[in-house]
Amino acid sequence: MTATEPWLPVFGYGGHIKATTQELVIAHGSATRRYPLQAVKHLLVVGGHTLHTSAVTNLLKAGAAITFFDIDGTPVGYLYPYGYRPDEAVRLAQEQAAPHRFAQPLATAGLQSRLLLLEELYDRAGQDIFYAGELDFLHQAREELAVAVTMEEIRRLSRLTTDMYYEILSRTLPPGLGFRRRTSRPYLDPVNAMFSLGYAMLYGNCCVSMIGAHLDPDLGMLHEGAGSFVHDLIEPQKATMVDRAVLRFARDEVSDGDYECGEKRCYLDGNLSARLVAALRDSIDQSRIDAQVRILRDALLTNAEFHVLYW
Repeated sequence: MTATEPWLPVFGYGGHIKATTQELVIAHGSATRRYPLQAVKHLLVVGGHTLHTSAVTNLLKAGAAITFFDIDGTPVGYLYPYGYRPDEAVRLAQEQAAPHRFAQPLATAGLQSRLLLLEELYDRAGQDIFYAGELDFLHQAREELAVAVTMEEIRRLSRLTTDMYYEILSRTLPPGLGFRRRTSRPYLDPVNAMFSLGYAMLYGNCCVSMIGAHLDPDLGMLHEGAGSFVHDLIEPQKATMVDRAVLRFARDEVSDGDYECGEKRCYLDGNLSARLVAALRDSIDQSRIDAQVRILRDALLTNAEFHVLYW
């Protein structure tokens, strides 16, 4: 097997990672994957695994880096070969990039992906889920985003249409769940709690790939602040990789005993969380995330075309 990218993530728990001078071997349950050692430039270990010293020494001798993450994708440390220098050209290109070049297509793709999911839900509902003028407004906003010339306007339209999207989603769900819009922590309804779980998983997967490509997660284009560049990239992926699964659970798989809501917070039952995590592992497409990070990295380094994979 050949790694599709020069960085190779290993997610979850219970993997056994070892290496010879020629190949990296990853055993997980009954499955074993083998990679040519020279093809792996950055091993990303996420969660709890057994890492043999043979893997460490042979990877470091081959010039590869190894980075360790918590199960949620938060980076905690790294190993570099003696004399190794991270790819500083990537960081410099990211610092010097014009934010508009990336923010505009990311915001446009984020809205387009949400429109596609809303239209899918509309066809399934058999009734109009839009208030008068809403759908026309969202389509007009998409056209305005495509020609917006200021970052302020791009961010304003992105925030406005995202808020509208969640309010429209609420009309497709049972009213008893209490979901009206996307809120900040602490979450008072199970749907917001499920969205939060899904977005945290998606964030972790994207952050791992970003670190693998030597990109700075905190140096965003569309968003600002800690983790902003990760938020940039997951925005167009949320509808297909998280929202569809959460909405299915909220409509068809959640009962009153699956959560407990009080005045300060809503708690998801462990069984519900486990089932949702399993569904999200299937819907979060790591290969597409890796491909998007590669497209972004190439656009920064070589001025190649930047486009967004979102559906």
